[in-house]
Amino acid sequence: MGIYDFKVKKADGDEMSLSEYENKVILIINSATECGFTPQYDALQDLYEKYGQEGFIILDFPCNQFGNQAPGTIEEIASFCDTKFGITFPIFSKIDVNGENASPLFEYLKSQKGFKGFDQDHKLTPVLEEMLGKENPDYKNQPDIKWNFTKFLVDRSGNVVERFEPTTDMYEVEEKIKELL
Repeated sequence: MGIYDFKVKKADGDEMSLSEYENKVILIINSATECGFTPQYDALQDLYEKYGQEGFIILDFPCNQFGNQAPGTIEEIASFCDTKFGITFPIFSKIDVNGENASPLFEYLKSQKGFKGFDQDHKLTPVLEEMLGKENPDYKNQPDIKWNFTKFLVDRSGNVVERFEPTTDMYEVEEKIKELL
């Protein structure tokens, strides 16, 4: 099973196959509209505008599993993203990324690239590490998604080549995207 075998629900509820994105460099994210990382939408939209013509796409999956920071309906989330950040890349239906109701796509992504740790230079890393450590002292050894704005980079052949935690500098994300384009 590969990335192109998965079907996902678009914001309107219609199902589509990720095979529609074959031969593209794909950045798959789980997002939230009320998160400390939500301003990353600006950088993500910039990346999409900069590299979209070269075969780059971002697939955004809102998720309310982390601090209930994506509480709205998919319509409210899409409207917020459009109004506040001018998002033009696809936003899909809300999903779970961990647990028994986790999206099969995200189960696959986690199986391909596990958690490697947060960027120690990021100001929110100590907060995340303390919070996650209280919930699960062994969190660092679990492949689960830790927080909003975790990103998976997929090459043109459908291989999951990189996982970026929300604390990863967007410059580093851009450099990896450029390598694949």
